[in-house]
Amino acid sequence: MQAGNNALRLANVSKSYGRVRALENLSFSVAEGRFFVLFGPSSVGKTTTLRTIAGLVTPDQGRVEIFGKDWTHKPIAGRGVSMVFQSFALYPHLTAYENFAYPLVEEGVSRAEIDRRVKETAAMLKLDKKIDRKPSTLSGGEQQRVALGRSLIRRPKVLLLDEPLTNLDAKLRHDMRAELKRLHRQFGLTIVYATPDELEALSMGEEIAVMRDGGVVQIGTADDLYEAPRDLYVAGKIGSPHMNMIKGKLANDSAALESAIGPLRFARQLKTAEAGEAAVVGIRPNDIRFAGKGEQGFHANIAMLEPLGDVTVVSVESGGETLRMVLPESAATGLQPGQQAAVVLDPSKFHIFRASSGQVIA
Repeated sequence: MQAGNNALRLANVSKSYGRVRALENLSFSVAEGRFFVLFGPSSVGKTTTLRTIAGLVTPDQGRVEIFGKDWTHKPIAGRGVSMVFQSFALYPHLTAYENFAYPLVEEGVSRAEIDRRVKETAAMLKLDKKIDRKPSTLSGGEQQRVALGRSLIRRPKVLLLDEPLTNLDAKLRHDMRAELKRLHRQFGLTIVYATPDELEALSMGEEIAVMRDGGVVQIGTADDLYEAPRDLYVAGKIGSPHMNMIKGKLANDSAALESAIGPLRFARQLKTAEAGEAAVVGIRPNDIRFAGKGEQGFHANIAMLEPLGDVTVVSVESGGETLRMVLPESAATGLQPGQQAAVVLDPSKFHIFRASSGQVIA
């Protein structure tokens, strides 16, 4: 990716608060117009990353570029960046209209232009009939839209969103995900969106950075992260139900895993692994099935059924391992906990990782 196409570039950015290392050699680039997601659980550095881009945090080392210009140690003003906080951060004593208008008033925009842009933004966010109301009289979704509109009205080049849907109920979160994707398409904004929610990350992000301990573990599309996770951490974070992990050690020919459920033959021999090395085989629940007639599989007991409408998640136990499989509802009809079954794993779908480092074995 050429620098000229980048809206953002962070290079080896680190930040500490006393003994706590919030960011550790963090590096990534965001192309102009992309919807880029920072994904990971709490305390991995997502908010600190956004605050560093916005200029609210100055890194201890590294470089922050916005549209090719170094803003690492420069003030907040002039960056063309706007941030929406998780808490909404609305002015409670001001109406929705006044909350929208506030950033433009601070910039010295004319009263007529402010009025035009406020009404335009309110209509776009379906708040035009509520702009005279104060935040306390608005629903959670409406407050979120006011916070979003207050950022959009400034016409930022880069919009930073810090877990903006966390405080909303399930239906509102669904509606707001669709609204944010629509706004992204409409304005062609560069958006950096932080979330701990896998569904949000996979459904919204054109590109997703999986974070751990203040750094990025892997960047890719939802398909990249699902089909080719580079380590156990990413494999365990992406996909629902999560990937099954089977521990064992590599056989002498490095073409199988010796595990508690028996030998798991690989589709190919591993050229970069050593016999006897501790390893983990990951397999998606969709890549496990019951054996067909005349087909050999390993013996298992059905432990639990979780009907989810059109599919059923079936947990089976074998050799002390519990594996989850996803079956069409029709295929799970008649199954009962306690039944015995023969189960087949698809070797071509194995993801093989080193137990020591968690890294994928090529």
